[in-house]
Parts: sequence; C-alpha cells; structure tokens
Amino acid sequence: MANLKEVKERINSVVSTQQITKAMKMVSAAKLRRAQDKIVQMRPYSQKLTNILNNVSAASEGAADIIYAEKREVKKVLLIPVTSDKGLCGAFNTNIIKATNAAIKDQFSAYDVTILPLGKKSYEYFKKSKYPVISDYYQVFQDLNFENVRLAAEYAMGSFVAGDYDQVYLVFNEFKNVATQIVRTEQFLPMAKEETTEVKTSEVDYILEPSRSYIIEELVPTSLKIQLYKAVLESNASEHGARMTAMDKATENAGELLKELRLMYNRTRQAAITNEILEIVAGAEALG
Repeated sequence: MANLKEVKERINSVVSTQQITKAMKMVSAAKLRRAQDKIVQMRPYSQKLTNILNNVSAASEGAADIIYAEKREVKKVLLIPVTSDKGLCGAFNTNIIKATNAAIKDQFSAYDVTILPLGKKSYEYFKKSKYPVISDYYQVFQDLNFENVRLAAEYAMGSFVAGDYDQVYLVFNEFKNVATQIVRTEQFLPMAKEETTEVKTSEVDYILEPSRSYIIEELVPTSLKIQLYKAVLESNASEHGARMTAMDKATENAGELLKELRLMYNRTRQAAITNEILEIVAGAEALG
C-alpha cells in the first residue's frame, strides 16, 4: 500500500490538472462562441452566393465555359486536410488524418497525390509521409482571416488551371454542435455541377452588367474562395467544440480519480493510526 506522502502528492497533482482542464474548458467555450457566430453568419452568404452562381449559369446560353469546372483525365490530385495547430481536442485531428489516408487508399491510390495541409497538426504528420507537401499555408490558424485563406485557395485554383492538378479535395470537420463534428471529404475542383430541380423564372431573372460571361468569371473565383474559407471556419468552430468537450470529460475524470485517491488516503491514514495503536498496546503489555 502506498504511503501517505505519495498519495498526498498524487492528490495535489490531480487537483492541479483539474484546475488546468477547467480553465481550458472555459477558454474554449469563449472561443467557440465567437467561432460559432462566424460560421453561422458565413453559411447563408456562402449558400446564397452559390445559388446565384448556379442560377446565372443555368440561365446562360452560349456563355463561356467555366475554366474551374473543366473535367479531364485524372492523374494528379491535391488534398487539403484541415486540422488545428494544437492538440488536447480529442479525436479531432486524428479523424482528419484517418479520413485523408482512407481517401488516398480508397479513391486516389492510382494517382499522384500532393498534400496542402492547413493546420500545424496535419503538416507535422504529412511532412513525414511519402507524399509531397505544400508547406506555405499550414500556419493559416495563427491569424485566421479571409486574406490568409484566400492565398491557399488561389494557389489551388491557379495550380488546377495550370494543369498541375486534375482534382482538388477538401477534408475537414463540419461543425454540427459542441459534441458532434462531421468529417467531410468534398470536391473543391473541378467545380461539381449541382443537380437542381425545377428552377423558378423569378430565381434566374437577373439584369447583368456588363455581361453575363463577365459576371460568371467574377463570381466563380469568389465562390471558390468563400467555399474554402467556410470549410476553415467550420473546422475552427469544430476544434473549439471538440476541445471544450474533451476538457469537460477530463475534468470529470479528474474528479472521479480524486474520489478514489482521497478514499485511498483515508484508508492509508487509518491503517497507519491502527498500526501505531497496536504498537503502543504491544509496548505497554511488554512493560507489564
């Protein structure tokens, strides 16, 4: 049985850890609120922009082909896994890495795969792999804003147009709620044409200046950049939700461990007292 000093040290250690996990949970809760507000505001804008683009494209006859929708024989694929910069968020980062590896094995095993990681955790993992890694944009979460994400999107878009890659896929966590994050693997390029049902005339009745083709050429790059920015915001909110949940669970586990350690401390203390009493009684009897 452990002595009182060892048990006391373990109790103090667990108490310190519990205080840290409580503080991290509170910090994540505050960050989650801000991140959740951003993604809630971004979703309607992204959806509306996509709907306008689809409606304008559907209503255009003889419009120039969209270069970002060009389909060609697939030989080279760019994967963009979005993770966090830090750990202590449960299986958040592990799920993205697993999903990326599964996509490489199941979908892209016959192609040349390149990784463009967003987030330090994915960069640290894939830089040790056999796949080429684009290391210019993984620090996007150090200062998360549209301009930094735009640079990564422009690289992917420019490389696709230049023929460096034939397909580009995003792998990220979609934020559902604090306890639930859904891993998504979505095609970024070439743009997938959404199948729409009946389109009302009022939805496509636009007056376009200077021309329909020009508007499409301007809308498409903006829509793609917004799509990547939305995925990054989804991942950011998911990260804080996952960390908040993980720290809450860690705090609960620390509480359970403290109960066991305090019970052990009391038992050890009682055993020590009993031994002292027995020694005293034995000594008294010897003197008698």
